[in-house]
Amino acid sequence: MLGIFGKKPEPGKVKTRLAAGFGDGFACEAHEAMLLDTLDAWASDRFLAPGGRRVFVYSPGDAGPWFDPVVPPGLVMQPQAGGDLGARMRAFFEGEFGDGADRVVLIGSDSPTLDPSIVIGAFLCLESKDVVLGPATDGGYYLVGCRPPVPPIFEGVAWGTSAVLGQTLDRLRGAGRSLAVLPPWYDVDAPDDWRLLGSHVRAMRLSGMDPGLPRVESLLPRVLPAPGTP
Repeated sequence: MLGIFGKKPEPGKVKTRLAAGFGDGFACEAHEAMLLDTLDAWASDRFLAPGGRRVFVYSPGDAGPWFDPVVPPGLVMQPQAGGDLGARMRAFFEGEFGDGADRVVLIGSDSPTLDPSIVIGAFLCLESKDVVLGPATDGGYYLVGCRPPVPPIFEGVAWGTSAVLGQTLDRLRGAGRSLAVLPPWYDVDAPDDWRLLGSHVRAMRLSGMDPGLPRVESLLPRVLPAPGTP
């Protein structure tokens, strides 16, 4: 099954590094656009087999009423557990395994251009490997998946830093669990990441591809130069 972690858009509480360059208001809009575009993409049956369990795991815990009218019906909704990011991810995996899942993959909304084939590949990796990681170019990871039991990779990690992937690998070493690694991808956290996202989306359009990110595309002209502008 596929899980998607996401946070309620609130100015000053999301995308703080993006806000440092573009302001709290725009950073909140960008966060909301990436989140809702991601949810729309994975709620459909375009990429995963129809009927597969797909869960949007939101925070804070009282944000359900905000999300109810905007989350696509193809997604189950549940609140994140308490604690730091590692504790919340561990609780999610434990809950899904407790309900009978044998392969669980978790992503966020910070990589809206993520190639769906990579996520599908993560599930295929878990047919023969115990853990799968998608390294992010900022030193973290954009995807984590595993088979039961939950591996010991969610404690002792400095979340939100460039040390996340390395510390995760340190936690996995010696645990007796096999690992698969996916191609690197980028998260959108800072102004330069947003500029990369804008160029990536423009390149997809120019090549004849539909990025499938209508909300994100509508925001790009707000803080990025028009095509051809020096």
